[in-house]
Amino acid sequence: MIEGAVTPARVPHVEIPVGARTWPAVIDTGFNGDLELPDELRGDVNPQFVGVVESSLAAGQTIVENCYLVEFAFDGETRNVEATFVDSDEILVGTGMLMGHQLSIDFMAGTVLLARHSG
Repeated sequence: MIEGAVTPARVPHVEIPVGARTWPAVIDTGFNGDLELPDELRGDVNPQFVGVVESSLAAGQTIVENCYLVEFAFDGETRNVEATFVDSDEILVGTGMLMGHQLSIDFMAGTVLLARHSG
């Protein structure tokens, strides 16, 4: 289980340990991929180049990025998932990572709960 909070800017946020530190991570339900990772994490996730992906962003913007298969520990389980890398200091968690989990965001209470399904 991963617990987090809704930021004052109304963004669902959790903390994820990777490598030698804990990273802030945004739960982005509008992103249907797996992960967007800070460039700094390349050495911690064993990236293997998969190919180039085209992503659609808000306002009809499209970007082309290199995509990698990475080893990523998430909610107590290491998985091989697809990721892109950006110059950032936070992780973006997409809905691809949430498969097999239940996401609860309570904006009034300011809480985020990500729990793995047992069945």
